[in-house]
Amino acid sequence: MTDRRFSAREAIAFLTDDFTRLPAPPKRYAADGPLAWAGYDAARARAAERTGEEESVVCGVATIGTPAPPPRPAPAPVPPPRPAPTRPAGAVRAVLIAFEFGFLGGSLGERTGDRLESAHRYAREHRLPVVSLVATGGSRMQEGMRALTQLQRVARQTALTRAAGLPQIAVLRDPTTGGGWATLGAGADVVLALPAAQVGFAGSRVRPPDADPAAYTAEAQRDAGTVDAIVAPEDLRATLTRWLRLLTAPSTAPAPPPPHLPALPPAPAGGAPRPLPATGWEAVERARSPHRPRAEAYLDAYFTHRAAVSGDRAGGTDPGMLCGFGEHEGRTIAYAAQCGTATRPAGYRTAARLIRLADRLGIPVLTLVDTPGAANDAEAERQGAGAAIADLFTAVATARTPVTTLVVGEGGSGGALALAAPDNTWATPDSYFSVIAPEPAAAILKRPASQVRATADELRIRPQDLVDLGVIRGITGPAAGR
Repeated sequence: MTDRRFSAREAIAFLTDDFTRLPAPPKRYAADGPLAWAGYDAARARAAERTGEEESVVCGVATIGTPAPPPRPAPAPVPPPRPAPTRPAGAVRAVLIAFEFGFLGGSLGERTGDRLESAHRYAREHRLPVVSLVATGGSRMQEGMRALTQLQRVARQTALTRAAGLPQIAVLRDPTTGGGWATLGAGADVVLALPAAQVGFAGSRVRPPDADPAAYTAEAQRDAGTVDAIVAPEDLRATLTRWLRLLTAPSTAPAPPPPHLPALPPAPAGGAPRPLPATGWEAVERARSPHRPRAEAYLDAYFTHRAAVSGDRAGGTDPGMLCGFGEHEGRTIAYAAQCGTATRPAGYRTAARLIRLADRLGIPVLTLVDTPGAANDAEAERQGAGAAIADLFTAVATARTPVTTLVVGEGGSGGALALAAPDNTWATPDSYFSVIAPEPAAAILKRPASQVRATADELRIRPQDLVDLGVIRGITGPAAGR
């Protein structure tokens, strides 16, 4: 677990020195709550005296992106703020929700739901992103089912904010369990977590006695594909500022394909452009060469900076699929890039998640194709390879935001095509795209191994062949002149 549990005020102070609380909704006055739970009002009073808060969540508006100040208490409640006429360059205003774990374990009750609903409504009315600093033990037992149904209420509010095209970012503090994890936490667009924070649907007192505690940590959730990154408290401000700037910059213009190839082998003597592959097999060899640039080199050359999302939100990750958002020539562009390995089902699901998020936020997408094909082992089938590929095809086909594709290496069958944009796919001179690789094609046709090279020519898989066939729009890079 973390060294200490930060209060709501301390968590807010990590991110901003410009925080204004939103007015609290009218209180509900049923004595001892909806269940008339003996001693509940007294417990609330003790929690308020101990923490200085009236409820388990603090909601307000913050300007994030200013230099980090020394920690200080959040200011007293004031009327709703007006948009500031000026603010530091690059700063982003956001609705900030901070749980106070010291108030009855950060539990959710009806008054908590009132505040969360009010905060999301304010975000939609003022077109602001929502940042949730979560630290909760779950629903409040003293309010019974009335407390549990707040999860439905919160889920509706986050869905309405999502439908409004506003990003939601969660920061998981220690602990994040129960319904707070299963709504505001896991349901956010981007999920960050403090190191070693306790994260899981089951809290420490309700797990099986033989449960491995290591499975209920932020790091375990990251490995399982439900947390995007682990961020130290001192890095939260810079990290969150970067994410907010990237996710609040919509654009209607397509992402341009990278015009130049990073780290190309030297051109022939005399400075002539590097020629395109003369044969289909040469195209295959160049695409499979360990010396050609890979996806990470293209991303590094293309983006000024970038931030990665990780995981499919269904229990899996695939290091062979890089996804995230980056800045290119002052614009935010989302990316999903294959790294030359056989793509796992989790990779396809992560890419589909990325494309749907970018589509909802109005951010163009760049995809880089480089895979010999989808993983075809037994475990991939058990993980739902076909359904994952189908889901990615659907995400690309239904995206309203423009999607641009560059084939940078191998384009192996449907496992590659799922990531490709119809009518807006380009290729590099060191790539090929094929209905199937030449070796299995020859095997299916019952041809001897000596016919593999000839089969590669018949498949017409060179970049220039793909242009002639109308499969791609063009070839980018020094050899584009054909």
